[in-house]
Amino acid sequence: MTVTRGDPPAGGTTADARPERGRRSHVPGEGSATAVAVEQARRAMLHDVRQRKRTRIGADVLMEALIRQGVDTMFSYPGGVILPIYDILGDYPEVRHILVRHEQGGAHAADGYARASGKVGVCMGTSGPGATNLVTGIGTAMLDSVPMVALTGNVASPLLGKDAFQEIDITGITLPMTKHNYLVRHADDIPRVVAEAFYIASHGRPGPVHVDFTKDALQQETRAQHPSEEEVMAGLPGFRPTIEGHPKQIKTAAREVAEAKRPLILAGHGILVANAEEALRAFAEKTQIPVAWSLLGIGAMDEDHPLAYGYMGMHGWKHVNRAIQSADLLIAIGMRFDDRVTGSVSTYAPYARIIHADIDPAEIGKNVAVEVPIVGDAKRVLEALTHAVHPVTREARAGYLDQLAAWREESEATSWHGSGRWREGVLTADLVVERIGELTSHVGTYVADVGQNQMWTARYTKFKRPNSHISSGGLGTMGYGVPAAMGAALGNPDAETWAIVGDGGFQMTSQELMTLVADRIPVKIAILDNKKLGMIRQWQEIVYAGNFHSSHLPGPDFCKLAEAYGMPGWKVSRPEDVDGAIRAAQATDGPALIWFETEEEQNVLPMMPAGKGLSDLIETWGGPEE
Repeated sequence: MTVTRGDPPAGGTTADARPERGRRSHVPGEGSATAVAVEQARRAMLHDVRQRKRTRIGADVLMEALIRQGVDTMFSYPGGVILPIYDILGDYPEVRHILVRHEQGGAHAADGYARASGKVGVCMGTSGPGATNLVTGIGTAMLDSVPMVALTGNVASPLLGKDAFQEIDITGITLPMTKHNYLVRHADDIPRVVAEAFYIASHGRPGPVHVDFTKDALQQETRAQHPSEEEVMAGLPGFRPTIEGHPKQIKTAAREVAEAKRPLILAGHGILVANAEEALRAFAEKTQIPVAWSLLGIGAMDEDHPLAYGYMGMHGWKHVNRAIQSADLLIAIGMRFDDRVTGSVSTYAPYARIIHADIDPAEIGKNVAVEVPIVGDAKRVLEALTHAVHPVTREARAGYLDQLAAWREESEATSWHGSGRWREGVLTADLVVERIGELTSHVGTYVADVGQNQMWTARYTKFKRPNSHISSGGLGTMGYGVPAAMGAALGNPDAETWAIVGDGGFQMTSQELMTLVADRIPVKIAILDNKKLGMIRQWQEIVYAGNFHSSHLPGPDFCKLAEAYGMPGWKVSRPEDVDGAIRAAQATDGPALIWFETEEEQNVLPMMPAGKGLSDLIETWGGPEE
């Protein structure tokens, strides 16, 4: 095991030495007592001057509105048209400003913050490229139902539509990937718009809302007052999400449960969004129905629970997919039956009647025909169902549960992970992920990037608490892992946070290492480096007859890269060094990076080929021994 350590930033790395929140800059070297005292005096003087001499402008009202919404952290990168916000930002120390190194990183960080904290995440970019750089993160949040408010600046109102410098129609661009968006031209509109944006983002099915401010709106003097929640709701007469499941549909669903012999619960992201984990457990225990979960439903149930059955879908466990294909009833809560879950819809769950509950009526019946549709909040629906069903004993389902247990034992024994298929002494990615889970007692926050690393994380970490698994599910955004982990660590600072990334995705947003170091955000990064675009290589091997074009991905010395940013790094190439490196990273006060050189040709199996169904899984494929 090779260890490379960079010098820590001047001023130390402990939480006590962190410069106070709300400062305009966050530069290593400013943490000395003298520098802090000077900065505090400067800010106090500036605050007094501005209290006496300057007027209340749109930028002030924006910050007031954010604070009223409980915002304590925002992720942003400055630019010309949002400088009015930065000019007054130091007057609002309640909000910690994180200076990201790229707006896309800011959007992903806001996303990770929202998922880990349960609050609305906030990111901001300037006009033109600053705004368009947020788009990938906005789209990621939209497809994964993440509450986020994205703020952008635009040119002054008289210049709109005239192709002014850095003008772009960002409201038009974001229209199909937001729940709602606004173009604000007058400072007096800011309080209402911001309040509405947060309400829409966090109510019903969550999602991103985009607010674009013209520069003159941010600079105008205003006496506008902030609305109450009742006033906000009155201004949104068409936005009334259905929360309670219809009693008739609940009664019908309870009858289906009573008649089923091989029922299975499918838990989606909606369980976590609705804080319905306890309601799910109570329903499963009362009915003795096992629970499977989608990628974003991971964490809906403690994986050690006797009724927790596992992860479904394209790279899910064989025993879970087999249970779906043999079920006579599927109870799907807060999920949308996307193609990575179902594969070919024509062969999906051929014997099952389906109960589908979701807060978004547009999702019910969109992909899979269902017998019992229920529109409502996942927690409310589960509580009503639990009240409506009759209790079932373990003995009454003994034959079914024993069959599922036998399938599970067989499935786990024949997976890549359990079979010992790889040569002894070879470092495999699943081993790394499993050890991270074990050494964090399965209660950390684990943020996966996209690709093989994402599937290994889902399969082998073992999750024991809600909102501990964070990943880009719907959009599949490479580069998501590190910045989202940055946001997650700030959103839930009590949990140890790991970014588990591939070498490809890591290199897309690796500039955020500087943000981690500058703001002393204690994310631990595990790079699973197989020198490949791993999932691309796997598909080329299995589907495209071994035509490995552009999937080989040479990378830098990641330890030297970490050192250049002032972060300690370890390189691990042998299985016996894995635990030591993980423990060393855990002992680091601040961010740390481990470069795991993993087997280059390891595949994630089983795998459901595109266009096939859950009964068509590829379970084994080649390997270095063959």
